[in-house]
Amino acid sequence: MPRYQRPIGTRDIMPEDQPYWYYVRDRARHLAELAGFERIDVPIFEATELFARGVGEGTDIVDKEMYSFTDRGGRQLTLRPEFTAGVVRAYIENGMRVRLQPVKLYTFGPTFRYDRPQRGRYRQFTQFNVEILGEQDPAADLEVMLLAWDLYASLGFRDLAFQLNSTGCPQCKPGYVAVLKEYYAGHEDEICQDCRRRLERSPLRVLDCKAKQCQPIIAGAPHILDHLCTGCAEHFATLREYLDLLDRSYTINHRLVRGLDYYTKTVFEVWAAGIGAQSAVCGGGRYDGLAELLGGPPTPGVGFGSGLERIIMVMKELNVEVPPLPKPSVFLAHLGPEAKREALRLVNALRQADVGAYLAFGERGLKNQLREAGKRGVRYAVILGEDELAAGTATVRDMEAGEQTSVELAWLVEWLKARV
Repeated sequence: MPRYQRPIGTRDIMPEDQPYWYYVRDRARHLAELAGFERIDVPIFEATELFARGVGEGTDIVDKEMYSFTDRGGRQLTLRPEFTAGVVRAYIENGMRVRLQPVKLYTFGPTFRYDRPQRGRYRQFTQFNVEILGEQDPAADLEVMLLAWDLYASLGFRDLAFQLNSTGCPQCKPGYVAVLKEYYAGHEDEICQDCRRRLERSPLRVLDCKAKQCQPIIAGAPHILDHLCTGCAEHFATLREYLDLLDRSYTINHRLVRGLDYYTKTVFEVWAAGIGAQSAVCGGGRYDGLAELLGGPPTPGVGFGSGLERIIMVMKELNVEVPPLPKPSVFLAHLGPEAKREALRLVNALRQADVGAYLAFGERGLKNQLREAGKRGVRYAVILGEDELAAGTATVRDMEAGEQTSVELAWLVEWLKARV
């Protein structure tokens, strides 16, 4: 028989890791709901065209990383590589424009990119995603940025700071792109093949190139902040004023453009100290033209996405402790078929009373059953045998104190519930 293994770029989240996952999701949910965000869930797969138009043809995600397929009805579908396009599609399709604006949404779920697997990065990864739709106020930009900051701060990340830039809007971005392409025309023989392709299809992406040969060219490139229109410049200045007001550390990063075409105006990343060379822990920005691009009415938006796998990896490296998950406090041990029947009745009654309980399986001796109870870390082991059944009682052993008590079977559920 073949021995199967998980696909490259995926991982199994084992029971011992689940406390981290529960804790991170709970903190993210709590902080989002404190700020008035509501949960939405969208399909794992969508029409391929949604991402091609939304994320942008010419981006690495669309050109190289999407998991796309044709279903049996001949439809072109793609496993979502990111959340924002699907959330905006849901906003349009479900008529959320008639709701009180802005609409503030959050979600969790798996996303998929055919990327080179590396430490903390997988081909299937889980994102926490936040969006504010229907508001242009720079305070909305600030709100999603603060939510990202507060999440990482509450999870034990240290020395947080924002990396910040503006990518302009449809009025001023084309002018900057023309200046950028003119600058790069004088360096075409010096840049990598990917940047030559990006100049034709997604010019701003040349500023995000990691190739060593392109770094001197990027360092001398013109800055988009010098080419913003009045509206974009005022938006960016107001956001900076708000960040200063709340004493949030930030650095202007002229080469920060993010990897998606739908961004306009604000783009940002959250950086943290002590996590190795990759200081960025999450990123996002504003996408005021995306709804129109997807066939909807003009709807400004801003949001961010954060990968849970990397959060948890860093939390472990920082020795951040999380509370254990709740588990049963009672173990039912039994000797003989009649005692087993009573144990089956009791374990069901305990669970119905919201008391977690394990049942010993099989027909083992009492010593082995109690050894299992100890390994499972229960507080109470309930022992049922012929003598107990004859007396209408159960022997309850306090596993911490090492003491035993006889409790009437009729009162056992209430007795245990009062103690656990």
